Amino acid sequence: MSEPSSTRTPTGDPGGRSSSARAFPEDPISDKPSAPAPDAPPASTKPTKVRAGDRIFKNLTTGAGLFIVALIGLIGIFLVIQAIPALRADKVNFLFNHGWSTNDPANMSFGIADLAEVTVATSLVALIVAMPISLGIALFLTQYAPSRLARPFAYIVDLLAAVPSIIFGLWGILVFAPVIEPFSQWVNSTFSWIPFFAPGNIAPNVRGTIFTAGIVLAVMILPIITSLSREVFERTPTAQIEGALALGATRWEVIRTTVLPFGKAGYVGASMLGLGRALGETIALAVILLIPQGRDFNWSLFDGGSTFASKIAANYSEFNNATSAGAYIAAGLVLFVLTFLVNFAARSIVGKKGE
Repeated sequence: MSEPSSTRTPTGDPGGRSSSARAFPEDPISDKPSAPAPDAPPASTKPTKVRAGDRIFKNLTTGAGLFIVALIGLIGIFLVIQAIPALRADKVNFLFNHGWSTNDPANMSFGIADLAEVTVATSLVALIVAMPISLGIALFLTQYAPSRLARPFAYIVDLLAAVPSIIFGLWGILVFAPVIEPFSQWVNSTFSWIPFFAPGNIAPNVRGTIFTAGIVLAVMILPIITSLSREVFERTPTAQIEGALALGATRWEVIRTTVLPFGKAGYVGASMLGLGRALGETIALAVILLIPQGRDFNWSLFDGGSTFASKIAANYSEFNNATSAGAYIAAGLVLFVLTFLVNFAARSIVGKKGE
């Protein structure tokens, strides 16, 4: 009898898979270290070639910056050298004396107390008047006025900076002073119990006063503060303005919560630059302010007097003597330092906001 046939499973694969599906053996792990990667090509140490045009432009710009710094330093040195002989010949305290007598070079007695007080008072009046008006104009041009009106209106405001100082002075004393005289007399008589509004050292005249000069000076510094403030407010991030409007804020609330906080430092810096401009104004104040005879400045808005710049301009005829001229140069040195410090403070404020 024949043996029964049986089905055999191919050996080597208990699961019944064909031999063609066998796993290939893994490659043996080599004990030899792998070959190192080829080194990257060395970086070129050849210096970058600077073009002649770039080198020339860099030298020119560096020289221009150094020239300005050197010029300011030389002006300061000149003022100090010229003022020292007069300060040595001065018979009184230069910083705290109110008198000014330089006609006799051998017996000079001069001080800058009155000049400093009148300069500061006139500039502060101008700043107090100009700051809110400039703020209102800048906000109107950037937030309310349509573009077709804002651009020409801004040009008109900027054109005020091109008007010569002598024109402002003549307009102030011949046109503006007579118009504002009734109001000045009313303020002087009604609030005379307040020291700032007491009768001045040129009474009963109320035209050539610090009050009149300060308002005219405010008109002169208006373009500076307005233009710089406008530039700052225009740079308020649009996303912040649109976000405030999307939350239901009114236009005034947008200005109060977004525009003013963003531009506050720039507005203060612009006002400081306007103050620096006011401190150095010469011809307009020389035309408007009346000089009192034998009476000192008493911090009344209806006082007259001379600022640093107007005093120097009105007495240039005394410059034929080096010692007498040195007294005015010493006053100019104080004004130079004061203006420099004010402008430096303004630039610092604007610079910190830019950072």
